[in-house]
Amino acid sequence: MSYTALYRKFRPQDFESVKGQEHIVTTLRNQIKTGRIGHAYLFCGTRGTGKTSVAKLFAKAVNCENPSEGSPCGECVLCRAIASGASMNVIEIDAASNNGVDNIREIVEEVAYSPAEGKYKVYIIDEVHMLSIGAFNALLKTLEEPPSYVIFILATTEVHKIPVTILSRCQRYDFKRITIDTIADRLRELMQKEDIAAEEKALRYIAKTADGSMRDALSLLDQCIAFHYGEELTYDKVLDVLGAVDTAVFGRLFELVLAADVTGCIGLLEEMVIQGRELSQFVSDFTWYLRNLLLVLSSDGDSGIEDAVGVSTENLARLREEAERTDMDTVIRYIRIFSELSGRIRYASQKRILIEVALIKLCRPGMETDTQSLLGRVRDLEKKLENGIVAVPAQGSGGASSGSVQGASQPPVPRRAELPKAVPEDVRAVAGRWNTIVADMAQPMKTYMKGARLSLGADGRLVIVVEDGMASDYLKNQENKEQLKRMISESAQKEMEIEVQSVESGREYDGAYIDLSDIIHMEIEIEEE
Repeated sequence: MSYTALYRKFRPQDFESVKGQEHIVTTLRNQIKTGRIGHAYLFCGTRGTGKTSVAKLFAKAVNCENPSEGSPCGECVLCRAIASGASMNVIEIDAASNNGVDNIREIVEEVAYSPAEGKYKVYIIDEVHMLSIGAFNALLKTLEEPPSYVIFILATTEVHKIPVTILSRCQRYDFKRITIDTIADRLRELMQKEDIAAEEKALRYIAKTADGSMRDALSLLDQCIAFHYGEELTYDKVLDVLGAVDTAVFGRLFELVLAADVTGCIGLLEEMVIQGRELSQFVSDFTWYLRNLLLVLSSDGDSGIEDAVGVSTENLARLREEAERTDMDTVIRYIRIFSELSGRIRYASQKRILIEVALIKLCRPGMETDTQSLLGRVRDLEKKLENGIVAVPAQGSGGASSGSVQGASQPPVPRRAELPKAVPEDVRAVAGRWNTIVADMAQPMKTYMKGARLSLGADGRLVIVVEDGMASDYLKNQENKEQLKRMISESAQKEMEIEVQSVESGREYDGAYIDLSDIIHMEIEIEEE
């Protein structure tokens, strides 16, 4: 007898065996018990969450000769016929390969004939979003008013592609992603039935990798069992089969990144490549590790964090230790870099190089100019100052230095206007909140102010520097200028005197203006909405 894959062998045969979709199962069973059965259903959700299985169970239940609490008995002639695929009452159609008008017209013609046995003819159309527009139109009238003995069940993973005219004629049921705990419990139950020993840690890793899909979890489990047939399924063996990496490795990598050890990071990646680890999985798992680290940082000692991160007590203790060595802004920057990487690496031919570049970015915040990276650079400088390491730029054309220089010599700093010894507190407050002030402005003022820079006038007043063109012309209007002055004054809680000046488009300050960002040590950036 040929081997049957686990996901087929253990397909639910009654509603009690359906895991993670209790909200749908309860509703369908109540409909069957009360006789309030609809004529069209739409099952939508990600792959492997039980859409087709529930559809077949529903078809069995409505035709079962001896239903119990809305669930099929599984023993009558009709139940056995439907389970074996021999029943003429249940017609399964794959819309991916039968998506034309003619295919649907055949269904419409068949609907006119009542079932030879049982109460209902059930049409299960899988991946219904693949139907052509003409096929949907051919289905409309029959879907709205089918004979009393016909039930349509449409299943899809991309509900947004289905026309509204179809959606309005169906009862919609959204299948949720199945939780890691639910999948792990099901895997443990099946391993006991198969009489195969397995570590709890191994089963939970498979459940996590399945990403909410029970079918994917069973397929991965099948793969692992086949590779180590006759042996206990351990965590290390699962990692080996799936090309994954132990969580301890991510702890080592995180320590190397915090130490800015580029050579160490590249060396660890080399180890992963030599061991044959799947690099896409490596990126995904490290991003998940960083996510757990972020949750630990934001938990403030919450005892329920263990359920949220889904790790053992031992690994949680390790995460807490690592969390004490960093901060949320740094971890968020790491997650952003690796999230962007995971989107590109899937179709990349040189995955290793992309990962190496990402690791270098983690270790060298100076490579980027966004706010989070600038904060990282400031922290690096603070650490160097704490350790007594001071970098002094070279002075004079001969390259003489007034102090020791750490690392490579710095490029000459362009001459700028001499900075004042002090900035008025009200002007400093406005400069510090400039991004918030602009964000609250209405259009078109908001657009014009995005490119504005703040400076300081000779008498301590606030100077707003804009480029020649539309921005400067807009503020030449006295009413618009008064509106800007009023918004700034309201923010500062003090009457502010402002002055608007303009520079040529694309021209830098070049010493003509004092840039307040040089004084209060900040970048004034306005994010696009």
